[in-house]
Amino acid sequence: MKTPITILMTLGLTLSAISQGKEMPLWPNGAPGALGQAPRDIPTLTPFLAPADNNSGSAIVICPGGGYGGLASHEGATYAQFLQKHGINAFVLKYRLGSAGYRHPIMLGDAARAIRTVRTHAKKWKIDPEKIGIMGSSAGGHLASTAITHFDNGDPKARDPIDRASSRPNAGILCYPVITMGKYTHQGSKRNLLGNNPPEELVNLLSSEKQVRKNTPPTFVWHTAEDRPVPVENSLLFASALREAGVPFALHVYQKGRHGIGLADKPPFKNVHPWANDLVFWLKEQGFIAK
Repeated sequence: MKTPITILMTLGLTLSAISQGKEMPLWPNGAPGALGQAPRDIPTLTPFLAPADNNSGSAIVICPGGGYGGLASHEGATYAQFLQKHGINAFVLKYRLGSAGYRHPIMLGDAARAIRTVRTHAKKWKIDPEKIGIMGSSAGGHLASTAITHFDNGDPKARDPIDRASSRPNAGILCYPVITMGKYTHQGSKRNLLGNNPPEELVNLLSSEKQVRKNTPPTFVWHTAEDRPVPVENSLLFASALREAGVPFALHVYQKGRHGIGLADKPPFKNVHPWANDLVFWLKEQGFIAK
């Protein structure tokens, strides 16, 4: 059992070790449910902190896509660099995957821990604890959608200070997301997340369009009508659920574009896909970026 001193020392080491583009483990002493000690068994956050003279005080945890079987770098570090350019502190999450033998709720636990970690360290990292969002693409979008529909207020009696923090994001950003585990799902993502022949109760629990509540945070959703691997119905279903629950949202459906397009650009980001500028506009409306 960890003593309070051990916990504080661990927290201090985590805080002092943070540096741009360097992975830090979400659980320095080992992640719960880990199947081994290889890199694939160690969920991490990689920070891309905003420069001091352009720090909006907001933060976004980024969940790359990859069908719960891999992690796409262009939906991780590239997004982080774009957000960083606009004064947002970005944190790329390396969550555990179905291809490494993990199943729900491990992935959601990693995402929740990421939110708690940023919120716990907010003052040290010059972040407003009420301006922490989560962003994801494709299967990473599904993970982000579960984070904004399955959260808790933290455990005030927890020995680990991070576990005392709320896991509720203040905003969600879903990019061509997998949402449903039903008719329009991406079968590979579903299999990697839930295994073969999951019970109906679990399918419903992880169909995010069925889990929206009035306390789901404001959400930005975008998709393309041409997307075949993850049909646009995923975003339409989620937006409809947000509307019905009275949750503020923005929905953008673009006529053209393949699945996994990302920003369609690299630094210095002179020709990003229109969704990126639409997102910046929306983040200003949410107070995540100064107008």
